[in-house]
Amino acid sequence: MVNSQYNAQYHMDDLLEIMKTLRAPGGCPWDREQTHQSIRQNMLEEAYEAADAIDQGDMENLKEELGDVLLQVVFHAHMAQEEGQFTFDDVVDGVCRKLVYRHPHVFGTVEAEDAQGALSTWDAQKRQEKGQRTTADAMDSVARAMPALIRAEKIQGKARKAGFDWEEISPALDKLSEETVELRQAILEQSNVEEELGDLLFAAVKVGRFAGVESETALQKACEKFIRRFRWVEQAADVPLTQLDVPELERLWRQAKSEERGQE
Repeated sequence: MVNSQYNAQYHMDDLLEIMKTLRAPGGCPWDREQTHQSIRQNMLEEAYEAADAIDQGDMENLKEELGDVLLQVVFHAHMAQEEGQFTFDDVVDGVCRKLVYRHPHVFGTVEAEDAQGALSTWDAQKRQEKGQRTTADAMDSVARAMPALIRAEKIQGKARKAGFDWEEISPALDKLSEETVELRQAILEQSNVEEELGDLLFAAVKVGRFAGVESETALQKACEKFIRRFRWVEQAADVPLTQLDVPELERLWRQAKSEERGQE
């Protein structure tokens, strides 16, 4: 039983009880009015914050962020229980069954000599479990809520496993150049710009895969680099950037790049 005094150590049952209290009559007005859809974004944000803690190597923050992710799981499970859909125990039961089913090389008689073999077994079991008869079915199952670069990478990976891919990077680079030309033409004609930009980004992801680079990570790092250089430009300008012409802005940007490279 959870009370107003802090426990010396809380456990999983305590978290479930706290959520039950928050959602009960007389509980928290905000928690009581939430729905699966209203806190959908919270789940995404908490997962990203946990990922950021991992990237920063901040274990203390990771501990906290994993708790926030767990809270979202408990929140959704409790709302589902209220609706008579499923319970938290059902969630735990489901993931345990999935782990056993998808690891026949651990819990069964299948053999996997290395990590790649284990992953192949996992994928095969997953496709059988989900009733995915074709690679297109497997592609279609990749969550649309994922960041588009990650989704593109996963879809391309499934195509590669099916044998639908080039053998080396040169054709991928040629395709990237081709899509750049097509995007330029689309902009000039003001036609299909969104489609051509999407094709260009998809081609860029392909190049990244051949180069062994995660596109999402690469773009995140590019964003950080842009912020660093933009900050330098702002500080060096001493006046609002709107007062400078393009040549002067480009000069400052080149300086920012030069300064950054000089510090490497």
